[in-house]
Amino acid sequence: MVAAGIALAATVTSQSTDLATAPPAAIEANDAAPDRDPETLRLLYSRSVVTLNPHLASGYQDFEAARIVYEPLASYNEAGELVPFLADEIPSLENGGVAADGTSVTWTLRPDITWADGEPFTAADVAFTFKFIRNPVVAAATAQYYDGVKSVEAIDDYTVKVTFATPTPAWSVPFTGQTGLILPRHIFEEFNGPTARDALANLQPVGTGPYQVVGFESGTVVYEPNPSYWGGRPAFKQIELAGGLAPYAAAREVLQAGTADFAHNLQVEAEALSELETDASGHITHLFGSQVERIMLNFSNPFARTEDGERSSPEIPHPYFSDVRVRQALNLAIDRNTIAKELYGASGKPTAQLLVAPANYQSPDISYTYNLAQAKALLDEAGWVDSNGDGLREKDGVPLEVLFQAAVNPVRQKTQAIVSDSLQELGVDVQIARVRMDEFFSGNPEDTGSLNHFYADMQVYSIGNESPDPSTYMGWWTCAKIASQANQWQEPNNARYCNPEYDRLWDEARKELDPARRAELFQQMNELLAQDVAVIPVVHRAMTNAVSDRLTGVEFTPWDASTWAIKDWSPKPAQPEQ
Repeated sequence: MVAAGIALAATVTSQSTDLATAPPAAIEANDAAPDRDPETLRLLYSRSVVTLNPHLASGYQDFEAARIVYEPLASYNEAGELVPFLADEIPSLENGGVAADGTSVTWTLRPDITWADGEPFTAADVAFTFKFIRNPVVAAATAQYYDGVKSVEAIDDYTVKVTFATPTPAWSVPFTGQTGLILPRHIFEEFNGPTARDALANLQPVGTGPYQVVGFESGTVVYEPNPSYWGGRPAFKQIELAGGLAPYAAAREVLQAGTADFAHNLQVEAEALSELETDASGHITHLFGSQVERIMLNFSNPFARTEDGERSSPEIPHPYFSDVRVRQALNLAIDRNTIAKELYGASGKPTAQLLVAPANYQSPDISYTYNLAQAKALLDEAGWVDSNGDGLREKDGVPLEVLFQAAVNPVRQKTQAIVSDSLQELGVDVQIARVRMDEFFSGNPEDTGSLNHFYADMQVYSIGNESPDPSTYMGWWTCAKIASQANQWQEPNNARYCNPEYDRLWDEARKELDPARRAELFQQMNELLAQDVAVIPVVHRAMTNAVSDRLTGVEFTPWDASTWAIKDWSPKPAQPEQ
């Protein structure tokens, strides 16, 4: 899965080599790599790791790397079932772990776990992790997943109680999955404040997971087995995680060159990926979860400034996207079927749903159509006409033009081209902007090309809910979550969308304990966003990974990092000679 959701609220800048447009020579460079140790597992990513502290993560690559070292209390498997890690059992109403009124959950921990340095793992570590995450000075990227938590109390060494401020059906969100990884109190306690990013452990972590870090430099992290791991010795004597590779180059190393074992989240054109699969030494996996490639429309004017100098401020509405008819026209001009078929193939399905997983939250009343004639009629109705015959629409002397930005990636640039062709046929002038990937997904306030600054009219990227419970994800569309200069662009509502009715539905849904009623509320929220054209969902994207055929035990889930079960990855046994 793509953890871009964390990039929406992150505060660390990632610096990696962007090879999305690398020349053929750069892509071919690894073909001549010498034979490698079969006991080394090699993992490839498009972005380079910045930190191994998951709560300070700058994006998905940091979670992927940290998840090899750290563990949560539990996580969700592909079927959506909770699987214990540091917890001894999964809390429930039946075993008394989940309070009937939804105000608390009590976890029992495994008693046999130590950190990699030999110190015992206890409930105090869980309680401390909460303090670290919720410390506003730390500005943790994962803080939003703990918004409703009132307190976390270590009842004894192996019992921890999480109390919520209100009845909370999403009791399983805190301390689960990649946003719930537990930190060692004895390591980070002195860094719970303004020095959080100075801790050596951010680069040399001490965890409870199957492997420990022995080297971290130049975008590459090296791991070896954790001798204290509670689950037994893992299969590989070393893991090498490398970042900064273009998706095509990474896929080629796994599928053709055989110089790597795993390539993550391959946003590669369907035709190119199919060619790489021919006579390959690996295979492609497609796992559909919550990720939706969407086009965002800016509800604020990205080119006007407030008296304080702020751009894309809700104080200055967008000159034409404030009219729902213009938004509806653009929605009708998105050729989802062509984008999904030509660019994604088996890894994408056209959709108009923002919330696609779990499936019970989808609304049967949301649909899409590609109709340029109807789109033109809406623009005519809204007063945007071509008055001088130059092929471009204008109104009151203002031309209908948009700046459409995306991170550098061949699939996204072709998406921009397909959308641009349709919009130009409508009479809309489209300017294309390509932003370096690390800047686009950066949480650094200085990176003005980021998706949260949103200094453009339109932008495209992929994201989804991190958990089967979508309350945090859907909360990104509330008025309180608008990204602004005041919050250093750390809030996730970069569209600057605000609708009190939507806020009311979300507030009700996050407290509703009846599953059926809660599903209805999320469907209504999904429908309202579609009616308002608050966002234009385009493709339901699969997590598309390349995996070497020499591996066994590889299991993915849409609700955690791809490395969540890396303890089970191992080489296939050698086949006896015939």
